[in-house]
Amino acid sequence: MKVLSFYLACVSLVLAAPSKRDDTATLGEFTFVNQGLVGFGFIPHDAVDSAGDTLGGIGSSIAIKPSTWTKGDGKYTGTFVVHPDRGYNVEETIDYRARQHEISFTLTPYTDDKKLSFEDAQKTLSLTYETTLFNKDRGGTDTTGLDALATRPAVASDPILPIPSEDYPRLSLDVEGLIANEDGTFWLSDEYGPYIYHYSATGELLQAISPPDAILPKDGSGNLNFTSIEDPLVGVTGRTPNQGFEGLTIDTQTNTLYAMLQTATLQDGGAEKETSRYTRLVAYDVTNEPAELVGEWVVPLPQSKKSKTRGQSEIHFIGHDIFLVLSRDGDGKGSDETESSYKQADLFSIASATDIHGTQYDDPSNPISPGGVLVGDITPAEYVEFLFFEGGDDDETLIASKWESLAIVSVEDDSTPDDYFLFTFADNDYITSNGIMLGVPYDAGNDIDNQVLVFRVTLPSLG
Repeated sequence: MKVLSFYLACVSLVLAAPSKRDDTATLGEFTFVNQGLVGFGFIPHDAVDSAGDTLGGIGSSIAIKPSTWTKGDGKYTGTFVVHPDRGYNVEETIDYRARQHEISFTLTPYTDDKKLSFEDAQKTLSLTYETTLFNKDRGGTDTTGLDALATRPAVASDPILPIPSEDYPRLSLDVEGLIANEDGTFWLSDEYGPYIYHYSATGELLQAISPPDAILPKDGSGNLNFTSIEDPLVGVTGRTPNQGFEGLTIDTQTNTLYAMLQTATLQDGGAEKETSRYTRLVAYDVTNEPAELVGEWVVPLPQSKKSKTRGQSEIHFIGHDIFLVLSRDGDGKGSDETESSYKQADLFSIASATDIHGTQYDDPSNPISPGGVLVGDITPAEYVEFLFFEGGDDDETLIASKWESLAIVSVEDDSTPDDYFLFTFADNDYITSNGIMLGVPYDAGNDIDNQVLVFRVTLPSLG
């Protein structure tokens, strides 16, 4: 199969030429194949949603809405559900209501050798904003993106929850993971808790799941402190600030929900990039409420030549204990450093990894990797590199710096039953020179569109 070839630097300067990297990866009994880029599109940086706010940050988490995927006449149509994070907050966090958007799309996969102009490449994936649903707190009140500087006591089935203050006790959400269920409900994961939330089809909060103690952020006195501020006097154990449950996925056959931290917890070496490699993956049986913790594993993230950890931004279960994982640097359009060296959809397997749930390692006083060195009685997941996004020139074709989401759907070709389209969205951090947030115009000093890439891949473990 031929790959999409156009003047978009983010996927290599000339895709018709042989790839500089291997397009296959083997994990266990399966060989996975990257067949190349087949689509590109974006939502303009200055688009607005139904609330009048800049439509940005949508790459934080995505899903394809069930029953909307349709094939016909060489084209595919469907609807994305996308969930931005906590709004434009360069200077400080803001009172941004958590929300998810629906975006309809038409994919016309391009497989010819002929290069496309940047303008023509955009026609392979058209995107149209449709509507917005707001996520509510208990009692139907609004949620907020404000920093979680206080806590709300546990009530009924709810654990202790993060809020801005006792005077403003709204649920603080910084959503980074999304699952759209067949029954119309949604699972969300966030960075403040880091918690997992179950929401109804109309935005009502149904359930909040608290992780093991080793993952909950605590100060030196052992008290919960959900702030996102990076302060060694505030956070001592638990998730590293702004590095909560970035990855969220589900095995629909067993109703097992998986969530993974962006990097290691503080006690596991998370305070420094050189020691934050060993992150944690947790699993919950969500068949009934309350959800039950049924697994926990250690995943070794990739590191740069200078031993800097490449944090993960999304995971996707693809069967047989295997996951896709989006690991990356922070370079590209929107960053001070435009040349990116690592943005990849890689693979890992927990088939032979040690399940540590319910062990001493769920106590923060027993780190799994003190100083970044994994303890000897834990076997981590097996991790292999797979699909690479390349960088390019500093112009409109430059790859965005933050890619944070994955969605997979079948190509629906009986002759290639293991082939899927892999969609990935960038998070533009609401960066635009023509923005508006909570009724206040702003100029972020740059214009970064919400970019989307579509690859065709062979994933035999899903069969």
